[in-house]
Amino acid sequence: MTTKLLLTFAICRLIVTVGLTVDPSELLLLGVDGQLSVDPFEVETASLDFGLLTRAEPMAVLHPGSADDIARLVRAAYISSHGFTVSARGHGHSINGQSQTSNGVVIEMSGGSRGSRLGLRKFDKPRVSVKEKHVEVWGGELWIDVLRSTLEHGLAPKSWTDYLYLSVGGTLSNGGISGQAFNHGPQISNVYELDVVTGKGEILTCSEEKNSELFHAVLGGLGQFGIITRARIALEPAPQRVRWIRVLYSNFSTFTRDQEHLISLHGNPISRKFDYVEGFVIVDEGLINNWRSSFFSPRNPVKISSIAGNGGVLYCLEITKNYDESTADTIDQEVEALMKGLNFIPSSVFTTDLPYIDFLDRVHKAELKLRAKGLWEVPHPWLNLFVPKSRMADLDRGVFKGILGNNKTTLHAWQHGTVNVYLSHYDISLVKCPHALVIIRPYTWDQRSSAMTPDEDVFYLVALLRSALDNGEETQSLEYLTNQNHKILRFCDDAGIKVKQYLPHYTTQEEWMDHFGDKWDQFYRRKMEFDPRHILATGQRIFNPSLTSTGTVSPW
Repeated sequence: MTTKLLLTFAICRLIVTVGLTVDPSELLLLGVDGQLSVDPFEVETASLDFGLLTRAEPMAVLHPGSADDIARLVRAAYISSHGFTVSARGHGHSINGQSQTSNGVVIEMSGGSRGSRLGLRKFDKPRVSVKEKHVEVWGGELWIDVLRSTLEHGLAPKSWTDYLYLSVGGTLSNGGISGQAFNHGPQISNVYELDVVTGKGEILTCSEEKNSELFHAVLGGLGQFGIITRARIALEPAPQRVRWIRVLYSNFSTFTRDQEHLISLHGNPISRKFDYVEGFVIVDEGLINNWRSSFFSPRNPVKISSIAGNGGVLYCLEITKNYDESTADTIDQEVEALMKGLNFIPSSVFTTDLPYIDFLDRVHKAELKLRAKGLWEVPHPWLNLFVPKSRMADLDRGVFKGILGNNKTTLHAWQHGTVNVYLSHYDISLVKCPHALVIIRPYTWDQRSSAMTPDEDVFYLVALLRSALDNGEETQSLEYLTNQNHKILRFCDDAGIKVKQYLPHYTTQEEWMDHFGDKWDQFYRRKMEFDPRHILATGQRIFNPSLTSTGTVSPW
């Protein structure tokens, strides 16, 4: 009875605000399994995201009990005379308000605090098919829970992000990248099938063979074409342990040459390639000594001044080799053979071994420490760029040694969060901010998807994952870091470096059209087919959600 009263109140609020033409009693008869909430705490939570850069208050929050709940809500928005918008929110890890809406309803796909308290989470746990090597998961499932379920069967997904407390639907709507991407591609390249609620309120199953246009549109589609409610994800046998290695370079070209060599081994047998390849850039001497102590007790501290090259910048290559008890006797020889051809600083090899799940979940340990210190819920002015391989040296000179390197205090902001974060073993009182580099082969990306990448054989993801602190230090302020991001983008534009933003954020239609380039016409056509009234994911600011009273759609 309480749920029905709350639902009635929420629907009445929608009717008053946006002119919803569906009668409240009709919606009640639809048999909603979850709860539509206007609780102030719920609304406030949905008004914010991890970035803490924008705020948009929705009219209500839906905790769905099924995919049908989502379809009913979207359908109600689609057939209403004036319309309202619907945004899906997973773990709320967007940066610039992408999962927010100020004139509609936010769907808490991953449960949310109230949904968990009320026991509204009715979705089945991930269902693993050992024979077919795949797992069926709810779109709001967190990757950490997918991992735990699949490990019970000795299996695991092939491709990851560095932070596992993200929703499946969220990462598949963007790409999903970590150090395995050179080998297996991003997460969107490791999906067999999806269930999607379109902007018309239809639930469609899609794959390569069935509704393929929707399938490719949704993957990397920034939530514009539908809400992912189920995904069938590819699995592989899970290793038991990981050999985790970090080495340092003082020369950028040597560093990138070694990275590019390692990803060229992707076609080799398992014993003759690494399983994970990433890198990051370090400017601060205090960081490198703390970084080393994350693997061993701090003996023979590294002096950046004694080994850093021109510009005082160091580069770290991070690589891993997976193994089991059956291959433990050969892991040393395999690693040694793979590292023979690399040209790192000989005294800078730091190694540790740990269980596979501990490596994949390494960032969460840092999150807990940062939360305890009140340093997690702070603004995150992140900037993620796909950079063509041919222009990385220019970026090094202009950004790493220029914009960022000219003021070393720039790198003192706390760094933590999702893709390409390296805080998991750090002493939180000392850690400062490296900048991540992931090298990627574009042919592991299906160009039929909506995701955008540079038009070059190899490209890098350069991730500046910084946090703003209100501690009186100008170079750690939100304004300073935001302005620095703008300088980096202007530098790339002036230098003719054709970067593509990952987790893109633009505010004008011209910028979005430039981002999608030759794909824009296809992107727009897909939008008009699957979400013609521009109901979904309006926080991306790609399409204007305003609707006329007759239900016709404005083109922007």
